[in-house]
Amino acid sequence: MLREALLAISKSRRAERLISTSPLTRDVVRRYVADDIGAVVPELTRRGLLVTADHLGEEVRDRAEAERVVRAYVDLLDRLPAGADVSVKLTALGLRMSEQLALDNAATICEAVAERGITLTLDAEEHDTLASQHSAHATLRKEYPDVGIVVQAYLREAEERCRRLEGARVRLCKGAYTAPGAFLSVRDIDRSYARCLRVLMSGTAYPMVATHDPRLIEIASALAVLHGREPSGFEFQMLYGVRPAEQERLAGLGNQVRVYVPYGEDWYPYLMRRLAERPRNLAFFARSLLSRR
Repeated sequence: MLREALLAISKSRRAERLISTSPLTRDVVRRYVADDIGAVVPELTRRGLLVTADHLGEEVRDRAEAERVVRAYVDLLDRLPAGADVSVKLTALGLRMSEQLALDNAATICEAVAERGITLTLDAEEHDTLASQHSAHATLRKEYPDVGIVVQAYLREAEERCRRLEGARVRLCKGAYTAPGAFLSVRDIDRSYARCLRVLMSGTAYPMVATHDPRLIEIASALAVLHGREPSGFEFQMLYGVRPAEQERLAGLGNQVRVYVPYGEDWYPYLMRRLAERPRNLAFFARSLLSRR
């Protein structure tokens, strides 16, 4: 029930105004959303971490705004090192107006990243966009084979999705949205995640293990060894500002660790979904509001 409530709050303009205008909120947001992407990326790189950058914003319903998002991503590329990744939501590229518009805009970014040795991953969104997301991914991979996609373990079809994505870059996450018939309990979602990990690690996909859960990190590490995957054959992904010590620990063991770095002013829906994804984070967030340490 708390998860459902947080997801509802993420869509509430009234709640957004209340939280966004709090004098304490901005300092907390800076812990989890990059205030200066140009400064954050070099610091993470210096610490031996990879990055994927997400220009916050979604549900764009204006062509001019979708074009501004494309320009923002293209402009960002000059501040990213080779080997970096960008996370892109199709709704930010105009999906709600036209699937072809979103596909064309995604292709523009794909062309730009390919020229710089950077990759692009189609990010997770609401369940009603899944068909369009997978269609766009299949189309884009024909010309840009390194385009990645996200699979959300809370969806009952997640395991089958993983089986269909042979040879692809696949970011596996638990999921921070709602969908009819989806898994609801933490236990069921974790079990689904573990099943998806087995499929990805045993197949030809490139698994991007997006989790902060110690148990799932251990399972992923064990499966990598079991299936003979070298450290270059998969990676862990974690959110900016969440368990930074664990990020460095995993990297220090020789793993590839990529930090998901969101930036931009439209941070409210992102942060609320992170709380919904793991409601126990709500207490941590509340403590952050009361402490500047």
